[in-house]
Parts: sequence; structure tokens; C-alpha cells
Amino acid sequence: MEELILEKKVSLTEKNLEAYFRSHDVQYVAEDGVFISMNTGEKTIGREAVGQMLHNIYHVAFDARAEIKNKIITENKAVLEFDFIGKHTGEFAGIQPTNKEVNFPICVVYDLENGLIKQGRVYFLMDVLMKQLTS
Repeated sequence: MEELILEKKVSLTEKNLEAYFRSHDVQYVAEDGVFISMNTGEKTIGREAVGQMLHNIYHVAFDARAEIKNKIITENKAVLEFDFIGKHTGEFAGIQPTNKEVNFPICVVYDLENGLIKQGRVYFLMDVLMKQLTS
């Protein structure tokens, strides 16, 4: 009996988003891409600025990584749920480095265009993070 093997056709969008989720490489963000903190309304506009913001969060304010919990990717939208896990190593939200370990959930909803991130809306529980930094 022959086995039928179905290959899933992976789109450029899915390949790009999977690579972005692993690396945070801003080559997968549109030149005019925008990230919005839904807690503060603060916007980071442009690929270079998004790259600087991500570097600051993951490598300056914190020494951290994203532990992916769930992801959904379509051609025009994506959602990523992850735990932000790391150590507070630099100033963040007016709080000087505490060297405390942090672990809090984040969800990002992405609008996609031509296989790239056009907009990311970042949702996280600021009170959970602040409790960890100040307790």
C-alpha cells in the first residue's frame, strides 16, 4: 500500500514570519512598518527605529528572550503569544536596573503586506512586569 504524503505549501509570508519570530530580524518589517504599544499608545515608526526598539528591549533594558506559546499566521494577519523571560539589566520605564528575573506574557497582532510586517500592536500586562520589578 502506497503512503500518501501531503506537503504543506509554505508561503513567503509564513517563512518570513517564522524567521522573524525566531530572530526579531527587522528585514521582515516593512521599511515604513509601525509598532504600537497598546499600553501607552507610543508608536515606533520605520524599520530602523523598530530594530533599535527591539534591541533596547531585548538587549539593553533586559537580557531576555521570547518563549513562544501560540502563533497564527495568514497572508494578511499574524498573532504571536509569548512569555518575555529575562533579567532587568538597564533602565526601563524610569526604573533603574534591578537585575531581577522577569517573566510576563505578551501578545502581538501583526498586519502584513507583501510578506512583511506593516504594523504590530503590542499588548502586555504592564502591572505584572512592574510588580516583578518593584517587589
